[in-house]
Amino acid sequence: MSRYPKTIENLITELGRLPGVGPKTAERYAFALLKRPRADRERLAAAVLAPNAGLMTCSACRNLAEADPCYLCADPKRERDLLCVVATEQDLLAVERTGEYRGLYHVLGGFLSAMEGVTPDDLTVRELAQRVREAPPREILFAFDQTVEGEATVMYLARLLARDGLRLTRLARGLPLGSEINYADELTLTGALRERREMPNPYPKESRPF
Repeated sequence: MSRYPKTIENLITELGRLPGVGPKTAERYAFALLKRPRADRERLAAAVLAPNAGLMTCSACRNLAEADPCYLCADPKRERDLLCVVATEQDLLAVERTGEYRGLYHVLGGFLSAMEGVTPDDLTVRELAQRVREAPPREILFAFDQTVEGEATVMYLARLLARDGLRLTRLARGLPLGSEINYADELTLTGALRERREMPNPYPKESRPF
């Protein structure tokens, strides 16, 4: 038997679908919303629905944007031969907030994961490879979480993209093992960017999948 009216149960259920929101948190959020004035809840509902009409994917970097190309790709002051590959839009914003990086980005859309069945075809790997072929950068920086999935993705992309004259770098180990980019404080992430280290290229060209 339901503890609450069906409409409240539905609200709790939908809030519980959000990442990191468990049943108790969803219940707390639901009642916090119900206590807000109707005008506040209507603004929230409008904000949730608005991206359907106003957002698109930048054809260059694959970031969510209100125009194509996005404001970062369209900025003539960005270093166009420096490319930072991140897993998510949140990671892009985390790097951008440091003010330390002034190049372009590519949003991969996640990490490779054998356990979860995530393959290169599920990510924007082909788009990245094509982008590097058509406009080769001088450096590619992999700004990934210090996790097993992040490490596996770095190794795969290094093998895929490595070529003569291209510098491959990754964030320094200033980030704790197991940490996620978008949860790192700006000082730690700034240090990891400044002290990024070059990756060796032990992979033969004929082994590349693209």
